[in-house]
Amino acid sequence: MLTRREFVRMGCLAAAGRFVLPSGAALARAAPAGAAAAAAGAADKKKYNVLFIAVDDLNNALGCFGHPVVKSPHTDRLAARGVAFEHCYCQFPLCSPSRTSLFTGLRPDRTRVYDLKTHFRDTIPDVVTLPQVFRRNGYFAARVGKLYHYGVPSDIGTSGLDDAKSWDEVVNPRGRDKDEEGKVTNLHAAVSKGLGAALAWYESEGADDEYTDAKVAAETIRLMEAHKDKPFFLGCGFYRPHVPWIVPKKYFDLYPAPERIELPKDPPDDRSDIPAAALPVKQPNYGFSDLDCRKATRAYFASISYMDAQLGRVLDALDRLGLADRTIVVFWGDNGYHLGEHGLWQKMSLFEESARVPLIIAAPGAKARGRISPRIVETLDLYPTLTDLCGLAPPDGLAGASLRPLLDDPAAAWNRPAYTQLRRGAAQNAFMGYSVRTERWRYTEYDGGKQGAELYDHQRDPRELTNLANEPRYADAVAEMKRLLPAARGSPA
Repeated sequence: MLTRREFVRMGCLAAAGRFVLPSGAALARAAPAGAAAAAAGAADKKKYNVLFIAVDDLNNALGCFGHPVVKSPHTDRLAARGVAFEHCYCQFPLCSPSRTSLFTGLRPDRTRVYDLKTHFRDTIPDVVTLPQVFRRNGYFAARVGKLYHYGVPSDIGTSGLDDAKSWDEVVNPRGRDKDEEGKVTNLHAAVSKGLGAALAWYESEGADDEYTDAKVAAETIRLMEAHKDKPFFLGCGFYRPHVPWIVPKKYFDLYPAPERIELPKDPPDDRSDIPAAALPVKQPNYGFSDLDCRKATRAYFASISYMDAQLGRVLDALDRLGLADRTIVVFWGDNGYHLGEHGLWQKMSLFEESARVPLIIAAPGAKARGRISPRIVETLDLYPTLTDLCGLAPPDGLAGASLRPLLDDPAAAWNRPAYTQLRRGAAQNAFMGYSVRTERWRYTEYDGGKQGAELYDHQRDPRELTNLANEPRYADAVAEMKRLLPAARGSPA
């Protein structure tokens, strides 16, 4: 039962958009007294903290991954502290299914979350999530912003599709960007597409600290300051570069005029060998002009740089508080993002630009620092990696594998492929597409091959411009990749 003081504190925090989520386990963790308290404190100081930074709709357009234009100095600084994984893949290129796979450690066909409405507690109610494992082991677990799914921008300032069992405290920031949504340039205005799916931007006149992501950074820092003497699992969920791209004008000014922004140079017949099921949008670039596409790309880059600046504040605080040497920092994007490749924008394809996500892990004690791993890894690998690094027992049945060996030697032997899937169609006509990625190949089937297949050779064709699936001389490669594909469903290869 809550005391009156605890009840009043909860009310005050709720009024400020912050919520303390009591549970029997949390309330039972009373501080021991005397010598026991000292021993417990000493043990706590030996535990690694986890700072888990999730970024919404961020592709690999970052300096540390070799992007020639995007300015991301603070993400690059984090990469210099740890290992950047240049070939990490999400399990489903959509916010909720991807985040659900990460935090449950299960593939989408196990969670049965394929959309933005289904909550995993309705399909797998007893699953133990990644933050739950830490919470059960005496860690303070909290999130600020978007860790599980909620709609952007519609649900900003709310808990959305959160999971109360995962956290001791949650904070739902809301900034100036919510108040400026009516000022955006919306390329999809004519078709009344919601802002969460429209190419829309605004060069705002506000100061950095007025926007939602700045408030995410500020609240993350506050929680680190408040809990620096106890082990914590802290989720920091940034919103940009998810649309609408509303950030201060000075971040747009970091980039050339739209006319000088380059677009992908695909051959005129690029789509001729691509199955229809592979294309979520049939009209290339939605029919927008090249100039509009350049403006949208520039707005996306500006939003990355604004998010990066807020990340810098969090990293500065980690150093200032003396936490860097005992905190594992994970930086992760929930899905990739097309910027005109194959005439596509946003996500929900099984091409490289949609399935590939940024991942950086900076772990105290890891032997490799500032290196890039070329190995193929998955979002699912984060659950076993973090429990391994922190010496915690994970639940049975996790689909991923610990990346710990690659943190010591980023080029170590590693023969696991990565799987990404999506769902096409509606209701009874819906079907799945499954894709498997190895270091050389990507192979994709839609509806078991009935709606088409794709094979791309990444040694010779990293942009996936030539589909080899129907070429007789590649029949052996197709057969080998088909053999791997059942594991995407959780079946043995």
